[in-house]
Amino acid sequence: MIGILGKKIGMTNIFNEAGANVPITVIEAGPCYVLQVKTKAIDGYDAIQIGFAEKREKVTCKPDLGRFKIAGTTPMRFVKELRVKDPSIYKLGQKISVDIFAKGDYLDVVGTSIGKGFQGGVKRWGWKGGNAGHGSMFGRVVGSIQSGARLGRVTKGHHLPGHLGVDRITIQNLEIIDIDNDKNLVIVRGSVPGHKNSFLMLKEARKKPKGYIRKKAIQIVTTKKSVKATVKK
Repeated sequence: MIGILGKKIGMTNIFNEAGANVPITVIEAGPCYVLQVKTKAIDGYDAIQIGFAEKREKVTCKPDLGRFKIAGTTPMRFVKELRVKDPSIYKLGQKISVDIFAKGDYLDVVGTSIGKGFQGGVKRWGWKGGNAGHGSMFGRVVGSIQSGARLGRVTKGHHLPGHLGVDRITIQNLEIIDIDNDKNLVIVRGSVPGHKNSFLMLKEARKKPKGYIRKKAIQIVTTKKSVKATVKK
């Protein structure tokens, strides 16, 4: 599986060829550098470790600084692992650019959702709450959470007020609208997790890998031909 690290620039909208208003997200993807190559023989699985966004040596701890020097790169702020099928094609310090993807490909984007602090059950879980008028004292509050006669305790995992956000979220099958190789920009259809300038992981879509559209088009053409042949008979 191919992938790259990036940073969310922001959202906007464009009009496509049909005149429809399409929401898009602009992502700065790469360049990334290979920091470590892991093989099944040594590490038990095939993967590469890549880094994105340079940072100062002054704010880098010595163990990490040594690892970056071995790879021959500057210290990186965002480091992640990606599973690959053939790690032999990667080398330490190798540059990975946004050109590994093309317009029309599909991505799975992994990020951290925006933190919203401590929230009540109405906002966190969508509780209905009580009546809002006629002197009601029961509004956006918890209410009954368990039957005392049946169990006498709160069921484990019950939805309650608490911390909301800052979760790892994956948005699947985002279509690449356009790519700017010179500025390392990827424009995808729809939204991605996180706030502006948050780090993201862009991976080839599991459900729609590279060449998905072409394969689907071939299947449609083949089906149409078989239908025509059946009609002629």
